[in-house]
Amino acid sequence: MKRVYIATVATALFLLVAFGFLFSPKSPMNSGILRVGFIYENDESTPYTYNFTLAEKALEDDYKNRVEVFAFRNVLDSETGEPLQELIDKGCGIIFTNGFSEQFREIALSNPDVQFCQVSYFDTSSTELPANYHTFNGETYQYQYVNGLAAGIKLRDMIDNGVIKPEQAVIGFVGNFPNPDVISSFTAFLLGVRSVAPEAVMRVNYTYAWSSYTREKDSAKTLIDEGCVVIAQQSHTLGPAVACEEAAKDHTVFHVGNHQNMLDVAPTTSLISGRVNWTPYIIGAVDAILKGRSIERSVKGTQHGRDMSAGFAENWVEMLELNNHIAVPGTQKQLNQAVEMFKRGKLSVFKGNYTGVDPNNPDDTIDLSKGYTENAKSSFPSFHYILQDCITVEN
Repeated sequence: MKRVYIATVATALFLLVAFGFLFSPKSPMNSGILRVGFIYENDESTPYTYNFTLAEKALEDDYKNRVEVFAFRNVLDSETGEPLQELIDKGCGIIFTNGFSEQFREIALSNPDVQFCQVSYFDTSSTELPANYHTFNGETYQYQYVNGLAAGIKLRDMIDNGVIKPEQAVIGFVGNFPNPDVISSFTAFLLGVRSVAPEAVMRVNYTYAWSSYTREKDSAKTLIDEGCVVIAQQSHTLGPAVACEEAAKDHTVFHVGNHQNMLDVAPTTSLISGRVNWTPYIIGAVDAILKGRSIERSVKGTQHGRDMSAGFAENWVEMLELNNHIAVPGTQKQLNQAVEMFKRGKLSVFKGNYTGVDPNNPDDTIDLSKGYTENAKSSFPSFHYILQDCITVEN
């Protein structure tokens, strides 16, 4: 069955003042109006895409009649070519995607007058890329560490008050794929936990799908059944949060979210969430095009060639609402202090008495006693080691 795409025009159609007729869909930028395209791998029903659309809405609010926005939703990576070409034909001067299709980069080669901006999904530091192709990402390890700190404070309180025994301080983590993005995130999370609850260990369960509510929920349920008392995630749906809320009547379990606040679906178990804030990059990139400037020289962040990243300091990542009904009193103050340390460059995450092993090459190991700097060369995470004695990968 042929997939049908629906393009939505997010701003009003504009009248030509002098002639009184509508812009042609294929007309280029006119009178300072820039056509901006978005391609989403899902729709707003998934936290990952919902979070990304917040930047689209912020762009419309900030630029109003200076931009005209077109968006395609629920686009499979293998089917990116058709909607992407339609956006090009409509005269979009810049196009963003939160998907991971290689077609996006390939089509950029044959359309040098259009700027293509894609969320990073591989390390671009040693790759030859088209001059009009750009990648970007928030430094997710920062908010995952603070997520872990909130969970660790909760675990410490549960241990100290006899709710669980030290050996029961087991965390479950639901990840998409065994790639550096996920490995870096769950490592940062665990190190945040262990900064206050060093007894904690982690079990990881992969879904092997970018976005699957069913698989993510099932992975969380498996981890809960194995005795995990906190479930965290580097995955795209609400599945793990719902699994925790459903299991709470029979288990002591709390949830830490990703991409959006999950209190609506898990009001008694969701402790906190963190997210990438895509708005600074998207608005900065659009502003650069409107002013005829280089994107990387206009956007505030760390530049890696035509790839950019940033963390709390540039507001590219942020913490969402803490659930004070279940959080330990004083948690918010400690989280604020950690965020401030990140902003000042004073908090080293990947450091400690740990040895990590590359799951694909046992001969590749790392000693974290001297520390490791994440996102040093690329917006895509590079830490890919499994910490020994405290992290178990189940599948």
